[in-house]
Amino acid sequence: MSQFFDFIVQDSQNQPYQLDKHKGHVCLVVNVASKCGFTPQYKGLEEIYQKFKSQGFLILGFPCNQFGFQEPGSDSEIQQFCSMNYNVTFPVLAKVDVNGSNAAPIYDFLKSSAPGLLGTEMIKWNFTKFLVGKDGKVIARYAPNVEPKDITADIEKALKA
Repeated sequence: MSQFFDFIVQDSQNQPYQLDKHKGHVCLVVNVASKCGFTPQYKGLEEIYQKFKSQGFLILGFPCNQFGFQEPGSDSEIQQFCSMNYNVTFPVLAKVDVNGSNAAPIYDFLKSSAPGLLGTEMIKWNFTKFLVGKDGKVIARYAPNVEPKDITADIEKALKA
């Protein structure tokens, strides 16, 4: 796979979700969890999604249970949690692994395209974020503690590119 939009992932109903339908959009990809100290970032993610979606911006949430077992629910329970607690309207897809031999191929691509601190590819925790440009290339990687509002300038720049 040469770029982000070439991948097919699974939606929350375990159906194929083709990323090429979002070609030309700026995407923020986030590994999310319902029982994490960073879970309140769902609110900030939804805010920036609402602010920029009409300009061609999309957030894709990938639930992950690899960090402290903080996403134990089923895909349907995760959908219900996101909707009821944070009014999330951006796509939250099927639960995935982001590290290890069972890591989703999309995450292998993201990690190799934008390594973390000191060149490490491994995702360190929930709510690691990747900003992907309209061309399908990864623009930046953000640590879990980076608040969604702090990515606003980068999103605006990517939307203008």
